[in-house]
Amino acid sequence: MTQVNTQMLGTVRNNWTLAEVRELFALPFADLMYHAQRVHRQHFNPNEVQVSTLLSIKTGACPEDCAYCPQSIRYDTGLEREELMAIDEVLESARAAKAKGATRFCMGAAYRSPKDKQLKVIAEMVRGVRDLGMETCATLGMLTPNQAQTLKDAGLDYYNHNLDSSESFYEKIITTRTYQDRLDTLQNVRDAGINVCCGGILGMGETDQDRAQLLQTLATLPKHPESVPINQLVHVAGTPLKNAAPLDPFEFIRTIAVARLLMPKSHVRLSAGRTDMSDEMQALCFLAGANSIFYGDKLLTTENPEADRDHALFAKLGITPEASTVVAEVCETDHAHEHSHVSAMSNAVAG
Repeated sequence: MTQVNTQMLGTVRNNWTLAEVRELFALPFADLMYHAQRVHRQHFNPNEVQVSTLLSIKTGACPEDCAYCPQSIRYDTGLEREELMAIDEVLESARAAKAKGATRFCMGAAYRSPKDKQLKVIAEMVRGVRDLGMETCATLGMLTPNQAQTLKDAGLDYYNHNLDSSESFYEKIITTRTYQDRLDTLQNVRDAGINVCCGGILGMGETDQDRAQLLQTLATLPKHPESVPINQLVHVAGTPLKNAAPLDPFEFIRTIAVARLLMPKSHVRLSAGRTDMSDEMQALCFLAGANSIFYGDKLLTTENPEADRDHALFAKLGITPEASTVVAEVCETDHAHEHSHVSAMSNAVAG
């Protein structure tokens, strides 16, 4: 059995074997946390957390059959369909998020893949949000190479496209797009020069092996995702996974720690499902190497801890928000043209 050289942990590698990943998961909890915290401190300030806000800019009526998702048109979850928001509305939400401490604004739309006319409007949203001095992220489904380039030209910093699970478990939760479809979109985004945000969902009935395989896939991409969201399943009435057995909190924390060890320079995001996590569980996740969260009372359509609760938790732990990376660029930019262009596009309609 191959032994992981714990002294080498913290070095960026893209050739992790499944056996090595399983060994990391099998470490005694105290040892795993020690190594994760040690590696985390090599690359990050352990008392800073990157703060993002996620807004659903187009809600519901998605044609896909993801078993966890309340936005699928195939499930009766009581969710009301909403068309693509106007640009001015999105920018108003972005300003409010910035005022509450968010440094990255993520825009999510329930598309299988966006139409070019929809993407044109979203590109203006990206320009407007970046003009506020915030990092930008979008999650819009599958993208072609040309669409990825359009978003890059608009200034998009990150594109989120999760793998969700291991390839072997994937067909049990999604049949309307393949695992390779997801990998192709990630490559299109990477080729366009956009940072990749990619992770998965835990608690869908997957095995320990599946969680290890998911992280191995992420850690053996040609370049590690810059952001790795680790989601805990939110049980939504009307979805096939409503009654999925809850995941042991220690398994979730272990997954955060292993992700930190496999992708030492990536931001590991404590993402969906935080409303069901105690302050103590979240504190252990931060200790395990999580250094990014979603801020605000909604994650697309599901509940998220309110900002005041997060402020209180940060105060208890001595955590401060990480600074935006685009403020300096924005300060040096002439915004007059951008403001007039966004205003002109604000009433555009996309179907």
